Amino acid sequence: MITLLCGGHALLEGVPGTAKTLAVRALAMSLSCQAKRIQFTPDLMPSDIVGTNVFNLNTNSFELRKGPIFTDLLLGDEINRAPAKTQSALLEGMSERHVTLDGVRYELSAVFTVFATQNPIEFEGTYPLSEAQQDRFLLKIRVDYPAEDAERGVLQAVNSGHPPDRLAPGTLQPIFSVRTLQEAQAALDQVIVEPGVMNYILKIVRATRNHESILIGASPRGSIYLLLAGKAHAVLQGRSFVTPDDVVAMAVPVLGHRMTLTADAEIQGATMPEIIQSVLDKTEVPR
Repeated sequence: MITLLCGGHALLEGVPGTAKTLAVRALAMSLSCQAKRIQFTPDLMPSDIVGTNVFNLNTNSFELRKGPIFTDLLLGDEINRAPAKTQSALLEGMSERHVTLDGVRYELSAVFTVFATQNPIEFEGTYPLSEAQQDRFLLKIRVDYPAEDAERGVLQAVNSGHPPDRLAPGTLQPIFSVRTLQEAQAALDQVIVEPGVMNYILKIVRATRNHESILIGASPRGSIYLLLAGKAHAVLQGRSFVTPDDVVAMAVPVLGHRMTLTADAEIQGATMPEIIQSVLDKTEVPR
């Protein structure tokens, strides 16, 4: 929801079978918007995403046969299975909300959003996303195993003949439209951010560039996205102002994939969430 409110994109990372694809499908059905899915494979071509110009014999002219990127919500399943050339076909659309084909610019949906999934443990036949590609994503959401009670509920649903992964049309009722989403996105501008909280965000991001365990710190885009995510988090908590707790809650999903650890830190087994927490612990919290 924070991804949608901020008008950004999200990368969902988790082992197979943890309902990453299902979550995005359910969200699309709740949104009352157009949604499409791309299954990334090693032989996928950029034209399979963007589309291609096809010659029409009747009109004696070329016509655009649009690819799946022309939608409101795009699910890129197992994005790290496609080569870099194909992955980069999404970059222009994700950052500019338009694509260029044969020198002609085509606008995408005003609420175009990419939810991409990837498997963090399987490396054979995969093409890891580069730092520049990961930086295009507002959030990197780590999808862990479900709690015991939740997993028991899944088993009970399957046993009773109602598998939760079979989302047939009409299973979920839309709760808001694309227009409502655009109004909610515009409302983020009204969320109050005090100067103290603004400085808190700035200090956190700048501290990542001088940390002994971080080789490459977060860029200014990291501070921008941390501000936006903090505002969206505040809205979902029912507040019209951002607190330091909102910033702390969004620090790891916003900043974690924008930084690189030093070789020594990796050898010692340090993790990015731990390093970010150490940055937060050393940064003075505004009153």
